[in-house]
Amino acid sequence: MKLAILEPLGVAKENLLAMAEKAVNGRMEVVYYDTRAEDTPTLIERSRDADVIVLSNFQYRREVMEHCPNLKLVCVAFTGIDHVDIAYCRERGITVCNCAGYSTVAVADLVFGLVIALARNILPCDQAVRAGGTKAGLIGFELEGKKFGVVGTGAIGLRTARIAQAFGCEVYAYSRTQKNLPGITYVDLDTLLSTCDIVSLHVPQTSETIGLISAEKLALMKPTAILINTARGPIVDSTALAEALKSGRIAGAGIDVFEKEPPIPSDHPLFGAPHLVATPHVAFASQQAMEKRAVIVCDNIAAWLDGKPRNVIV
Repeated sequence: MKLAILEPLGVAKENLLAMAEKAVNGRMEVVYYDTRAEDTPTLIERSRDADVIVLSNFQYRREVMEHCPNLKLVCVAFTGIDHVDIAYCRERGITVCNCAGYSTVAVADLVFGLVIALARNILPCDQAVRAGGTKAGLIGFELEGKKFGVVGTGAIGLRTARIAQAFGCEVYAYSRTQKNLPGITYVDLDTLLSTCDIVSLHVPQTSETIGLISAEKLALMKPTAILINTARGPIVDSTALAEALKSGRIAGAGIDVFEKEPPIPSDHPLFGAPHLVATPHVAFASQQAMEKRAVIVCDNIAAWLDGKPRNVIV
């Protein structure tokens, strides 16, 4: 059998290969590609003979997999799996597993990096001091006492909620599955949006969540509120968010994810909006998270080879 690691995974090549060889324990040939390629012909060539492939967050669709007769396992080195053709995997009986949990700490950390950048006007302050300016017009607000809304209370949402509590925030949550957690008040989405000073999104991208934060939902938010999205870009209507920022309907937004992976075109509607802090889908990408992810990938493959697959999505 053959294992194809289709791209680097953020750890040293020699370390990853050593971990992979230990995981397969002589049961598979390991092939590693040290460049990331997303075009269909290259993906077909790299995947063609593989029984197991490893990839992170690029599109992996039917038009590639139908050329891979041996393919049995797609190991996604990521939490979300919406970029993989799940329907085709079900049709073929291809197992799909993910790396849930590797980026929980990293993503929650960036949420508060974005929150504080907006709350304390860090980017405008930087520009002002470099230009010989002062704090005039740049007085921000404290998090203590603010109402903090978490949309989606999976692992990342819950860690975000706990950190918000540590800052002294009053935490509200909206989620498909409610949990009995101290200090967290579950409400419907409209109530959360109209109540909270900070709203942080932590839901997966599904047919139900695409466009979840629409113009109508943004209109419910306080004019002093800020929105944070480290989940998936299509969950928010970017054009509507840009208009909300321009009109002052909301006070600011921290955005790590867009409708496509970076590089993002310079004419993206959000880049013309004020009070926006944007990052290039980096929330998951701490060095520690990359190391955790590599461990989970190799554990997933070893478990599958042992007939006890884990982190199975399909």
